Amino acid sequence: MITSEEIKKLEGIAREIRIDILGMLNEAKSGHTGGSLSATDIVTALFFSKMKHQPKDPEWAGRDRFVLSKGHAAPLLYAVLAKCGYFSRDKLMSLRKLKSSLQGHPDMRKTKGVEVSTGSLGQGLSMANGMAIAARLNRSKSRTYVLLGDGESQEGQVWEAAMSAAHYKLDNLCAILDNNGLQIDGPTKEVMDIDPLPEKWQAFNWNVLTIDGHNFGEILEALASAEVVKKKPTIIIAKTIKGKGVSFFENKVRYHGIAPSDEELENAFMELRREEN
Repeated sequence: MITSEEIKKLEGIAREIRIDILGMLNEAKSGHTGGSLSATDIVTALFFSKMKHQPKDPEWAGRDRFVLSKGHAAPLLYAVLAKCGYFSRDKLMSLRKLKSSLQGHPDMRKTKGVEVSTGSLGQGLSMANGMAIAARLNRSKSRTYVLLGDGESQEGQVWEAAMSAAHYKLDNLCAILDNNGLQIDGPTKEVMDIDPLPEKWQAFNWNVLTIDGHNFGEILEALASAEVVKKKPTIIIAKTIKGKGVSFFENKVRYHGIAPSDEELENAFMELRREEN
């Protein structure tokens, strides 16, 4: 049973994560705003409520794995890892700077808590398949979660990996699609339409759930539901809003890969902090 207190706590954490994302992007003067904000609630729910992990022991064998397949949303992952205690929050301001461990896309060799290096879109689900198969072979109860972008879902490798996961009946694998409807070149429907999404994934023999990706109750309920499904991988199609949390970023294609200006940052902080009260 998901309590209102738990949801309120997660909403507060998500606000703090969004503030950190915007602060580090502004400091870096580059990076991906829209897709980091759209997936914030999903990744917050995973790391602060669902996944088994130990920030003081990132290599703990019994941990659940998280793959950020849409690697350009690295600011989100870094902000969450810092909040969890994998490294100091002060390090966030080094995003994309020379010799920083916080690269523009996640690098498992440089950053504690990053399971795999991502950024070449379409590859994350394949790597997650490998992790899920390894867990099965090791008789581990760990689960693997992978976050996909809907622009990324235009890549053929995603569908090859989808076919493979169903073939091997990877019921310890859960994919989550950040379905915000926009990519760098415009709406996905205009660039390369990926609909109808539920029917496509069902045809690939996946367990398919559709939710509001900003409703913590729905997110946690879907994650719990995925755990009890046997002999099928699960995909959660999460309908989200690009730039969620800041009104003037929301549903704006131009903020896919543009950092907030000083004035935009100040106004964004005012909006986000107003929600706390």
